[in-house]
Amino acid sequence: MQQDLIARAEAWLAEDPDSDTRSELRKLIDSGDPDALAERFSGTLQFGTAGLRGELGAGPMRMNRSVVVRAAAGLAAYLKATGQGGGLVVVGYDARHKSADFARDTAAVMTGAGLRAAVLPRPLPTPVLAFAIRHLGAVAGVEVTASHNPPRDNGYKVYLGDGSQIVPPMDGRIAAEIDAVGPLDSVARPEDGWEVLGDEVLTAYLERTDAVLSAGSARTARVVHTALHGVGTETLNAAFARAGFPAPVPVAEQAEPDPDFPTVAFPNPEEPGAMDLAFATARRAAPDIVIANDPDADRCAVAVPDAEAGSGWRMLRGDEVGALLAAHLVNKGATGVFAESIVSSSLLGRIAEAAGVGYEETLTGFKWIARVDGLRYGYEEALGYCVDPDGVRDKDGITAALLVAELASELKERGRGLTDLLDDLALAHGLHATDQLSARVRDLSLITRAMDRLRDHPPTTLAGLTVTSTEDLSEGASGLPPTDGLRYHLDGAYRARVIVRPSGTEPKIKCYLEAVIPVPNAGDLPSARARGAELLTSLKRDLSEAAGI
Repeated sequence: MQQDLIARAEAWLAEDPDSDTRSELRKLIDSGDPDALAERFSGTLQFGTAGLRGELGAGPMRMNRSVVVRAAAGLAAYLKATGQGGGLVVVGYDARHKSADFARDTAAVMTGAGLRAAVLPRPLPTPVLAFAIRHLGAVAGVEVTASHNPPRDNGYKVYLGDGSQIVPPMDGRIAAEIDAVGPLDSVARPEDGWEVLGDEVLTAYLERTDAVLSAGSARTARVVHTALHGVGTETLNAAFARAGFPAPVPVAEQAEPDPDFPTVAFPNPEEPGAMDLAFATARRAAPDIVIANDPDADRCAVAVPDAEAGSGWRMLRGDEVGALLAAHLVNKGATGVFAESIVSSSLLGRIAEAAGVGYEETLTGFKWIARVDGLRYGYEEALGYCVDPDGVRDKDGITAALLVAELASELKERGRGLTDLLDDLALAHGLHATDQLSARVRDLSLITRAMDRLRDHPPTTLAGLTVTSTEDLSEGASGLPPTDGLRYHLDGAYRARVIVRPSGTEPKIKCYLEAVIPVPNAGDLPSARARGAELLTSLKRDLSEAAGI
């Protein structure tokens, strides 16, 4: 068994084009550590609806140039098999370790396969790539990014010609083509022949960002911005300048790209401690709001002043920002369909119903939200917002930030803030209290075990409320395609709901909680918030026990 493992490792080493991973693998082979080799050669990094994402390193279970070349070759074969062999493939990349190498390899493979390839001029936000696909009439796009994953990770996200991410069955067909790729030396990789785009694509994207704002709207909100060591600073600043907002105050320690993300444990605005430097900057600059992008700037987080918070600032939940943007768009006269994923707050449906606009619920991920017919606005609780689907058919942290700043400006002109509008929504539709319970694991079998436990022994009560219905989403539910997840509806006046699912991009199990508290009048808001927090705490406790996490 060990000899077979070493033989596979030696074969991989012989065709590895990267000196860094060759050196790493040579040391592993020479160390004679079978466990370390088995971890890298126990299978292959699976290509799915999130494309590829994983830890950098040598071997088929890691992100590296060999894996990327095979992925690009499989994508090229799929495009040729579907009659798009002469088309353009646009490639974008972030500032993570190896991202530029992976982008160049992708362009080389596409060129060698007879397609045309164009690479964005430098590390830029993912929404610029999503925009470029539609703008340039490409047949596909690739973004090299691991979004908000830890520094050791990288990823490979695939879009098709409509500018939206792949979904089944396309992912399965591309995966089959990847599996059919032969030795790496059979994959043509010329040294040149692709185009490196200039700033005209970025300029066209920035010109498009103006479309999300109303002519003559207030542009007075003062913003502190952090890019969390990602690629968002330059593009966001340019968008704000074009729109006529005050220049955002940067969090200096996090403004420039740094693939090591030295000031945060995880480069995700939702993670504890990630916003500490932003709040410290805000205490000095006294802005109206704080805005954070994740490292590839497709997500947008918002914080508001809060005298009761220890930092003086409170992060708004993704569901709160999603509702605020929906209310703002309704007030601007938006028509079309408002869409969200099943794990997001049901408040959006109530806002849409009251406004007389369409509403649709999808599976988790913008790969599904972006495909809704007639989409005008889509959001997901994990800080993702699509506010200009005709320009970017994906989540976009830059245009979302502009729209938040416009809303904050208009409220400021009336002596109000974002939390005042949230109070208005609670009075109109009930207080939609949401939270998340998640557990990060190193052993992925623990996630399977937790899901099996819930299926074999489903809870009958949670937070003292009777579970009135249980839906196994793997069997399909409410007309949605099958996905690994469970949904519980609870009895009582609070319309409580729980959804449990494995993360599609991180080694996590995630549980999404919601309780809706009636609010008869403004004086009832404090007690409604207290009751909502109490219910969410109890739901977390009971669900954690039921799932064994």
